[in-house]
Amino acid sequence: MTERVQKRAGAKNTFGARLRKDLIQNKSLYLIALPGLIYYLVFHYIPMSGIILAFQQYRPIGGLYDNPWVGLDNFRAFFNSYYFGRLVRNTFLLSFMGIVFTFPLPIILAIMLNELRSTRLKKTIQTVSYMPHFVSTVVICGMVLDFVSDSGMITHVLRLFGYKGNNLLMYSEYFRTIYIASDIWQQLGWNSIIYIAAIMGVDQELYEAAKIDGAGRFQQILHVTIPGILPTIVIMLILRLGSLMSIGYEKIILLYNASIYETADVISTFVYRKGILQADYSYSTAVGLFNSVINFTLLILSNALSRRLSETSLW
Repeated sequence: MTERVQKRAGAKNTFGARLRKDLIQNKSLYLIALPGLIYYLVFHYIPMSGIILAFQQYRPIGGLYDNPWVGLDNFRAFFNSYYFGRLVRNTFLLSFMGIVFTFPLPIILAIMLNELRSTRLKKTIQTVSYMPHFVSTVVICGMVLDFVSDSGMITHVLRLFGYKGNNLLMYSEYFRTIYIASDIWQQLGWNSIIYIAAIMGVDQELYEAAKIDGAGRFQQILHVTIPGILPTIVIMLILRLGSLMSIGYEKIILLYNASIYETADVISTFVYRKGILQADYSYSTAVGLFNSVINFTLLILSNALSRRLSETSLW
């Protein structure tokens, strides 16, 4: 027993010595990483203590901890509510459509840019495609609202093809299309950067070998480029699947209205209305916690599936 304790103490001392040595040798790198660590600590880890509100009936006078415990009542109320099915359906469909339409397009754009021989044209396309990402979401949504309004450009064009309605955002069946299209416009170029970088890392000798074997440009893309960036694609897909049920409320709130809640209302907007506008903090915390648990589960499952099928995973 004594020998085991001594071995553990020796292992701890060895680990502590290695850690101190690494901190001294790489202090500059740790200092660079420090602001990011502080950010996640302050804004992501410390606020986790507020999760207990999901199991309480929050009263402002009771602070964070001195409130009546209600167990799983807030979760039961959400699961039995009229909004549960609609929120889960809308959140899943919007996110799934985002994966289907917005995930492969940056890969295609990156491959197409890599195939361009004109450096000037390549830089021009990159600049134009990156620009919407740096425009405020408020401005982007304002432009979308103008485009689809009664007298908007898109509405006017659709009328030339027989459309007889007015503002497109007054009809719930058009919301998802407008949301996904605006998301592609805003993020397509920016999301392609990581794939362009991955393509730059593909061994050029593989292309030379493919040319010697008689492979054309399309065959080189199919047999060299895509396999070369496949690990990056898999990692990005795992991360995307891990946030399948997470859709930011900012853009949706700026676009939607009460007449299209049937397709536009998602979990994050519901949490915003319940928590911020109606001050029902316990209920909104329970809904948000439910959403986080689903996302965490999806991340674990998608990572395990990827590791089994492709031997590429986050851990």
